[in-house]
Amino acid sequence: MPSGPLLLGFVAASLVVLLIPGPGVLYVVARSASQGLRAGLASVVGLSIGALVHVVAAAVGLSAILMTSATAFSVVKALGAGYLIYLGLRTIFSGRARTGNDALTPVSLRRLFVDGVVVSVFNPKIAVFFLAYLPQFVNPGAGSVSGQVLLLGLIYVTLALFTDGGYALLAGSLRHRIRGRIMQGPLPRYVTGSLYLGLGVNAALAGRQQ
Repeated sequence: MPSGPLLLGFVAASLVVLLIPGPGVLYVVARSASQGLRAGLASVVGLSIGALVHVVAAAVGLSAILMTSATAFSVVKALGAGYLIYLGLRTIFSGRARTGNDALTPVSLRRLFVDGVVVSVFNPKIAVFFLAYLPQFVNPGAGSVSGQVLLLGLIYVTLALFTDGGYALLAGSLRHRIRGRIMQGPLPRYVTGSLYLGLGVNAALAGRQQ
């Protein structure tokens, strides 16, 4: 197990990384702003479960395979980017196609959760992050390296639950304050869909060097 100072350093560094808005935060904010706090929290849990897959993969060395195989990385990157782009297009066109108006069609909490898991699992940046970031806080002389990676990964995911949940709460609260014609019109649907499209393009352009 890593020493106390090493763990504290990891927690502090992780909080800095998590509090800076990134793709995961934008994803949660988009869900919360468009459909409310419960939708945002369902997305947060989904993202966290997906991140656990990367934690386990890093602990058993699968992330190393992903990083050394250009083909494997390209496949994961393409799947993740494609799914985000699909979410964006589905969000933009779902309101008019299903309801005959510009309103954003609500998505079930179960679907929000599944979308979060899929987005997280097929996000190659998470695998790269765990492979490059966690080893800096591992002490080979303090026991099993895989066990330490697993512990640090679980700590990171737990912190992410709270920070992402905070962003969901903030976005959900702001949504209630701006209720009315704006939220009932096409703007939330276009903004949310555009965010997903942007995240998809960003994921498609991600390189292993990052």
